[in-house]
Amino acid sequence: MTAETIVTPSVGAEAALDALAALLRGRRTAVLTGAGVSTDSGIPDYRGAGAPVRVPMTFQTFIADDRARKRYWAGSHLGWHRFRAAQPNLGHRSLVTLEESGLVSGIITQNVDGLHTRAGSSHVVDLHGSMDQVVCLSCGQAFGRDSIAARLEADNPVLADPEQVQIAPDGDAIVVDIDGFIVPDCSVCGGLLKPNVVFFGELVPTGKFTAAAALVRTADALVVAGSSLAVNSGIRLLELARRRKLPIVVINRGATKGDGRALVKLEAGTSETFAGLVTRLTD
Repeated sequence: MTAETIVTPSVGAEAALDALAALLRGRRTAVLTGAGVSTDSGIPDYRGAGAPVRVPMTFQTFIADDRARKRYWAGSHLGWHRFRAAQPNLGHRSLVTLEESGLVSGIITQNVDGLHTRAGSSHVVDLHGSMDQVVCLSCGQAFGRDSIAARLEADNPVLADPEQVQIAPDGDAIVVDIDGFIVPDCSVCGGLLKPNVVFFGELVPTGKFTAAAALVRTADALVVAGSSLAVNSGIRLLELARRRKLPIVVINRGATKGDGRALVKLEAGTSETFAGLVTRLTD
């Protein structure tokens, strides 16, 4: 199956939206979202065009390297504040309307920012976890991120001094006093804490992937929005939709690994696209 790019110099945005609405009308649609859906909320897309080369923390390094773990917690703390301050954008809100209208059966998100849930979507599978929780790798105890953030700031006054903590271009943190940085441990068993997100080198939890796959299996169409599909879990869900012969739509600025398996590739922003679908499908 070859994707048909329906936004070209000869096909305007309005005509493209009309064609997309005609394809999805009457179909219960599962939506798989990536970082591009949250860029309008001020959260950067680390894989999009022009993004800096980023070397993410792997699970193996987090477990084994004390200094790397300190740098991660410093950077993650600052990132948490950015995520917490971000607000759902027009794309998130439009998906809520489409879900309430029965047109979207559920959202599978690769994002860890929690913005779909905060916007009001009721059926969200956070495939890669959520930054608002922290878990103990020893006893499994879960903690709210706010409580861990308070401990971090109390133990590390450096976090309150922006001149002492800077974010490097790869998203890591540079902390002047890295040796003195105190990483929080589990208040129940003293074990190692980790934000409840899937690191590189970790597998998506089986229950999460099962829930995501169930959404695709019960849908009449799949829309992939704002994702380059560079992560294997997204490709597996796309392949499940392809085997079921579902219409697959990819909405993304730039190429994705799923373009060749999509019926339609829409070169457009996700916020304006979902808002345009609300106008056309919920009259």
